[in-house]
Amino acid sequence: MKKIASTSFALAITATALLAGSAFAQAWPDKPVRMVVGFGAGGGTDIIARIVAQPLAEILGQPVVVDNKPGAGGTIGADFVAKAPKDGSTIFMMNNGHAVSATLYKTLPYDSEKSFAPVSMVATMPLLIVANKDIAANDGKGLIDLIKAQPGKVRFASVGVGSTQHFAGLVFRSMSGGEIRHIPYRGTPAAIAAVRGGEVELLFEVAAPVVGQIKGGELKALAVTSAKRFPGLPNVPTVAEAGLKGYDVTTWYGLAFPAGTPDAIISKMNAAVKTALDRPEVRKQVEEASFLPETSTVQAFSTHLGAEIKRWGKVMQDDGIQQQ
Repeated sequence: MKKIASTSFALAITATALLAGSAFAQAWPDKPVRMVVGFGAGGGTDIIARIVAQPLAEILGQPVVVDNKPGAGGTIGADFVAKAPKDGSTIFMMNNGHAVSATLYKTLPYDSEKSFAPVSMVATMPLLIVANKDIAANDGKGLIDLIKAQPGKVRFASVGVGSTQHFAGLVFRSMSGGEIRHIPYRGTPAAIAAVRGGEVELLFEVAAPVVGQIKGGELKALAVTSAKRFPGLPNVPTVAEAGLKGYDVTTWYGLAFPAGTPDAIISKMNAAVKTALDRPEVRKQVEEASFLPETSTVQAFSTHLGAEIKRWGKVMQDDGIQQQ
C-alpha cells in the first residue's frame, strides 16, 4: 500500500512539474530576448542575427535584441551565454567558429557542447579569400604561386584568433605548403579596411560582408572556400579547383540557449525559427545577404555541432596545427 502511495505521489509530482513547465513555456517570453553575437557589428554572424531577430520578435510577441560581445574568436559571447539564466531570456547566435574554438584552445571557461542547448540551424555560407585589388594574383592558383615565391611576406587578416576565418587561413597555409602570416583584427569592418588600405594583402571572410565590395571592384575575390562554387559569385573558382583537393570550409549559423533551459521553451523557439524562415520575404532577405537559409530539428543541430567539433579536431591533428 505504501509502495502504491509512493508511486502515486511521484507521478503526481512529475505531472505537476510537466504542467508547470508547459505553463511557463506558454507564458514565455514575458520580457525581451537577448540574442548574443560573439563578433562585432557588420560581420556575417551579426548580419544573420539582425535579419532573423525582427521576424522572431513578431512571432514571439517580445523584442529580440541583438547584443554584440566580440573578442577571443567568439568565446567571450559564448561564455556569457553559458553562464546566463536558464529562463529563455538569453540566446546565442552560434557559428562554425564555436566548433573551431572547441579544438583550437586548450582551455575554455565552458564546455562547447554540454554548456549549451541547441535550438535550430539558421543558415550556411561559404567563405571567400579576398585580396587588395593590387595584389599580383587573380585566383587561388595565382595566390599559391605568390606565397611560395615570397614566403612570409603575404599577410592575411581575420576577425580574430580562433575564428572560422582564422582557421580557414591556417588550413589553407598548411595544405598549400606556403607561408602566410596571420594578422587578427577586431571585427569584419576593421579587417576589410586593412585589406583595402594595404595593411595586409588577404582576408578570409564569410561572403555576406564582402560580396558588394567585390562586385564594386574594391576587393578582388581569389577563391571560394566551399566544395562547390558560390551562386552569388559563380565565376569565382573554389580553393579545390586551385589544386588543394579536399579543401572545404563552410560556415554555419544556429541558435542555442544555455544548457538547462526548459525543453518546452527550446521547442517553442525551434518552431518560431522555422516559421520565420518559411516566410518568403524573410527567405528573400536571407538569400540577398548571401546566406543559404537552413532550419533543423533540435536533435539534428545537436548532432551537427558534435560532428563539427570532431571534424575540426581531426583537421588540426592531421595538419599539425597546435592548440593555443
